[in-house]
Amino acid sequence: MNFSRSSGVLLHPTSLPGPYGIGDFGPEAYRFVDWLHAAGQKLWQVLPLNPTGYADSPFQCFSASAGNPMLISLERLCEQGCLSRNDLRSLPMFPLESVDYGQAIDFKMPLLQKAAANFAASGSSDVKRKFDDFCEKNGDWLNDFAIFMAVKVAHELVAWTFWPSDIAARQPEAVKRWSEKLAAAIEAQKFFQFAFFQQWQELREYGRERGIRIIGDIPIYVAHDSADVWANRQFFLLDEKGNPQKIAGVPPDYFSATGQLWGNPIYNWPLLKQTGYKWWVGRIGAAFRLYDFLRIDHFRGFEAYWEVPGGEETAQNGRWVKGPGRELFAVLRQELGDLPIIAENLGVITPEVEAIRHEFGFPGMAILQFAFGNDPQAPTFKPHNYVRDLVAYTGTHDNDTVVGWWNSSGGGDSTRTLADVEKEHVFARAYMGFKDEPIHWVLIRGIQRSVASTAIAPMQDILGMGSDARMNLPGTKSGNWKWRMKPGSVTQELATRLKEMANIYDR
Repeated sequence: MNFSRSSGVLLHPTSLPGPYGIGDFGPEAYRFVDWLHAAGQKLWQVLPLNPTGYADSPFQCFSASAGNPMLISLERLCEQGCLSRNDLRSLPMFPLESVDYGQAIDFKMPLLQKAAANFAASGSSDVKRKFDDFCEKNGDWLNDFAIFMAVKVAHELVAWTFWPSDIAARQPEAVKRWSEKLAAAIEAQKFFQFAFFQQWQELREYGRERGIRIIGDIPIYVAHDSADVWANRQFFLLDEKGNPQKIAGVPPDYFSATGQLWGNPIYNWPLLKQTGYKWWVGRIGAAFRLYDFLRIDHFRGFEAYWEVPGGEETAQNGRWVKGPGRELFAVLRQELGDLPIIAENLGVITPEVEAIRHEFGFPGMAILQFAFGNDPQAPTFKPHNYVRDLVAYTGTHDNDTVVGWWNSSGGGDSTRTLADVEKEHVFARAYMGFKDEPIHWVLIRGIQRSVASTAIAPMQDILGMGSDARMNLPGTKSGNWKWRMKPGSVTQELATRLKEMANIYDR
């Protein structure tokens, strides 16, 4: 897949400003698209848009196919007649520069429930036909997800392995009984998905008209507490009670001396192969209905993955196990056609991983923050070693911001010492050829002027923000995914600077 020369911005929609406690698909999202267009950017990269579960992480979701209801714009629901303006008058005092997920959920979910009830009671026949059509077209995942969420809410959101054994095991009689008992709640869940997809596709089309394409993101694994695992237990390595026998992670690395233990269940790859990888075809197909391009997180896990016994507290006691390799992508290409995929090839990458990536034409990634220190991949992250078939980043959602990284004294998010940091700074100044220019613009210019086909900077780096604007600190279980832009952050001055850079470097 050839990616045309372009640049863009990484910003998850939850980080957009707005009056309702969390960014959404409302007016601020459209303003952001307008700003991207004014800034000469062609790409908007987002994190997974699925419904978040554990620790509010978009990489630990209740479904790999459903959308996050918290991204639904209440204002758009008012325009559609599902809510009234009076419903939005009494707003809590939400923080401006972070998401308080508990407060935002407590405020927003009752209004979404009210919108669903109003739609069921008085929605127009034309819109209800569209709703029925949506439910029919997406029934392969929507029915399971709606039942899963309705039963989960009825059990105060506990994990499905703590439900009564019959519905946890998805016995047909139990599914029938709960479906009848929770019929209204199930319909509400389907309405949330209808509203989410309608609003997202309208926003996406608005961007497309302005030359903006969407880079989406999916993790290789799905959350254990998800409709995917509950409805497809046979495709995961679980014990008789549904708990993971083997869990995913990565060995010790730059971010953690004990590795990262994610806790996701490992796939039953032999059985998936027997089915022609049908579940994966459905998952990737659903993703391409949401996005124009798709970044697959932890791509190397398809060639070999780090498997840790269930119950371990760190990822140290794991082992590498061979994955499906090229065979999976051959099936995906045969079933879905062209695969505009970006392969996250960071960490311990083998020649076998790179062979798969090159065979299918998937560009890899380079992180400029890692180019100046002791990271094993540092040589490939230096711009003079870039190739065209590459997506270059100043940093990702897992990195500190550029300013935070530059001002760090070591430790914290990595294994760097103070001496490492000092050496890194000396080399970065010599390599990039700067003295007093703001470091975030030095690195943004570094990826923009490189030969890499695609250059992406997180919005925090464009704004020159410090560590308090960091999106995620790998290996920590709370306090992440909260950052939001202050209203008015995306200025014409910033747009002009980015557009000049895009013009100079033919992006």
